[in-house]
Amino acid sequence: MTLNDYFSAVYLDGGRGEVVDGIQRLDCWGLVRAVRHEVYGLPLLPSWGHVRHTMAREFTKAAHECTGAMVPCEPRVGAIVCLWRGAICVHVGLVVDVDGRLHGMEMLQTGVSVKPLNKFLERYPRASFHFDQHFPQQA
Repeated sequence: MTLNDYFSAVYLDGGRGEVVDGIQRLDCWGLVRAVRHEVYGLPLLPSWGHVRHTMAREFTKAAHECTGAMVPCEPRVGAIVCLWRGAICVHVGLVVDVDGRLHGMEMLQTGVSVKPLNKFLERYPRASFHFDQHFPQQA
């Protein structure tokens, strides 16, 4: 798969890649875990399919559980971007390579968005980047 394969996906809260009528359904975490695994060959992360965007505590708990098994890093291809408002994780995205430059990829209610990393980060007061401990040289 390539990044372009995800642009036809539509937003579904809790979506983990289910295909309905030929259209893939994803939310922000569903997109992150799918692209990391299917495009960059990184381990498939836990689903947390029960967590919805309206469940701030559960969403933040899932973010901590996932990133707790990772190492903080500078932006790099394949890194998860946790976006914070105070102590609450409000969204996740992924660092991707577009024409040799780092971009932020995310699933919004309007669909998949890819922007230069600085533009991607403008909407959020704080971001943290995380990558797998056991894959330091990949992606």
